[in-house]
Amino acid sequence: MNRRKTLKTLGLALAATGALGLAAPVMAADYPDRPITFIVPWGAGGGTDAVGRMIASLLEKDLGQPVNVVNRTGGSGVVGHSAIATATPDGYTIGIPTVEIAMMHWAGLTDLTYENFTVLAQVNLDPGGVMVRADSPYKTAAELLEAIKTGEPSTFKGSGTGQGGIWHLGAAGWLLSEGVDPNKSPWVPSQGAAPALQDMVAGGVDYVTSSLPEGRALIEAGEVRPLATMGAERLGIFPDVPTLKEATGSDWTVGAWRMIAGPAGLPDEVTAKLIPALEKAYNSDEFKEFMTGRGLGMVWRPGPEAAAYMQKADEDFGKVMKAAGLTAN
Repeated sequence: MNRRKTLKTLGLALAATGALGLAAPVMAADYPDRPITFIVPWGAGGGTDAVGRMIASLLEKDLGQPVNVVNRTGGSGVVGHSAIATATPDGYTIGIPTVEIAMMHWAGLTDLTYENFTVLAQVNLDPGGVMVRADSPYKTAAELLEAIKTGEPSTFKGSGTGQGGIWHLGAAGWLLSEGVDPNKSPWVPSQGAAPALQDMVAGGVDYVTSSLPEGRALIEAGEVRPLATMGAERLGIFPDVPTLKEATGSDWTVGAWRMIAGPAGLPDEVTAKLIPALEKAYNSDEFKEFMTGRGLGMVWRPGPEAAAYMQKADEDFGKVMKAAGLTAN
């Protein structure tokens, strides 16, 4: 509880600092006429950092001003997201909010929500997936689901991320959509998909939910069997893996996503410059090659459409977290 209070206090302090900038005049007519700060809420070298740096470099070419990437880590993402949301809304501080912003306030880590941002675009979506060991007796998602439904409680263990993380919600949401109490299948927290997959291969857990590209190496090595994707359609790199809808009839879809956004209240003159610049970056050969090479999903949603997607994700995650007992209250 003390950690949660500290993180919430930190978010409020940053908000108070940002509020002081609201009174500053916003000179947007010649935007941008000086360097832009691009905040990444996660550490250097990770996937979000890599995507953020690629976007920043492409924006820099188009806008004619330096776009400087700054990693603001800490507080399970709270620090960086707060830094974006509480910046002066003049377009000179933007960043790359991730799916965690739709989860962390439900967990009581911060008061920030999607409403604290001007969403400029969505550039990425990596749907979740369901995987088992290659020697697992379960050849389909339907067979695994039936075993969880009819088996003894706590028999089937899942993993893929930390407690209450995106892939934990992926598993819980799927089971809830199938009428199964997610607590029947205990979640084994991990530091991410890679260690969870290794644990599964070693026999420590029965299934892993994460994006299928995260399991690509083990799938291609014949050590892991993909059963389904949690996306709305099949993935191009795994065309033979069905969607959950096809495999079990579930309408549940979930994925990790990355947005580009600034603080709430960005002037229209700024968004009118940034959204087309982001679309140009998204459609560039450099960005396509970068994303394809890393196995990252590409999805383009401009401003209002991306904001609506973000809002729905927030609502859906709240329902799942409450049902799974993962909320603060």
